[in-house]
Amino acid sequence: MVKYLISFPSAAMVVPEADLDAVAEAAHAVIREAKAAGVYVFGGGIDEDVDAVLVSGDGTVSEETYRRTRELDGGFSVLDLPSREAALEWAARIAAACRCPQELRKFQDDPES
Repeated sequence: MVKYLISFPSAAMVVPEADLDAVAEAAHAVIREAKAAGVYVFGGGIDEDVDAVLVSGDGTVSEETYRRTRELDGGFSVLDLPSREAALEWAARIAAACRCPQELRKFQDDPES
């Protein structure tokens, strides 16, 4: 089994306000299916009301981020799946529920995690 990150930025989710409840229910239904299938690891949405900070090894906290991650927002799921094909199928199901394309990324294999 391999872990995959399935995600989208907030800007990709262009849904009329009247449809938000239906989208949320559809997305929750897919997550319930992933949990029932035993492939769900964790997921959620990035809280965009809380600014990111950069924490150094010595504990210093600065009000900044890495330059390329400044716009990290949206939602994500981590699923533990047997193949890339399975990951593509789950990403398509999440995309249909959220009404926006999903990025799919594979985690590197690390026996310690």
